[in-house]
Amino acid sequence: MTDEATPAAHESLAAFAPPAPDPEAALSIRGLYKTFGQKRAVDGISLDVPTGSFYGLVGPNGAGKTTTLSMATGLLKPDAGAVTVHGIDVWADPLTAKAQIGVLADGARLFDRLTGEQLVVYAGLLSGMDRPTAVSRTADLLRLLDLQEAAGTLVVDYSAGMTKKIALACAMVHAPKLLVLDEPFESVDPVSAANIRDILGGFVRGGGTVIVSSHVMDLVQRMCDHVAVISNGQVVASGTVDEVRAGADLEDRFVELVGGRRVQEGPEWLQHS
Repeated sequence: MTDEATPAAHESLAAFAPPAPDPEAALSIRGLYKTFGQKRAVDGISLDVPTGSFYGLVGPNGAGKTTTLSMATGLLKPDAGAVTVHGIDVWADPLTAKAQIGVLADGARLFDRLTGEQLVVYAGLLSGMDRPTAVSRTADLLRLLDLQEAAGTLVVDYSAGMTKKIALACAMVHAPKLLVLDEPFESVDPVSAANIRDILGGFVRGGGTVIVSSHVMDLVQRMCDHVAVISNGQVVASGTVDEVRAGADLEDRFVELVGGRRVQEGPEWLQHS
């Protein structure tokens, strides 16, 4: 597959004019499309993330979550549609928009031959801040994330939980208004996950907005105040967590919305009674 839409797909989207994004939203997505070869990974997604919310983005594997977040944060160019961050067009004014965003991408490679301290300082310098400010903020983040003792250790030698936390520090060092975190709790031990949840909760209480993509429905139900369910590149439900789960457990509601559940006990050779 290529990273380009087919000519026919481009023609069908050429005249598409999405409605205007919401300038009051932390993130506003309108009519977002992305095609890889013959597969439409994102199929006209529109979504508003309220400022100051803790927003969960959930969906089965291959639903289009990562592709949507990549386009929303300026990492992947959409075939059609519009994205604004606090009213700033991500693709018309990418530098200004990206200054508002902190991104923790799932599976993103870090410069892991740097120490944890060097990596976060480097992220601060890349965002345009002066070295004294970057060094000061890095010290604050390492203390907050309980990484002070590992500050001089190469990131390649970090555990999975430590790596997630140092990547989060890199996403936060430039004081973004919006954090976009793709599977931030994957491969993270319970203690590190609890610490990260506390930090993100504090960020939201301080006026920030968090978008988190996760497969763990119980975590999303407990942590988020809003949620969107994506399936086959489309939003099938969105709103507050209570609105989306409609009186049911979020996991049960999720399975109901996306389908695919197969109730089976397994083959006879797995039975031992």
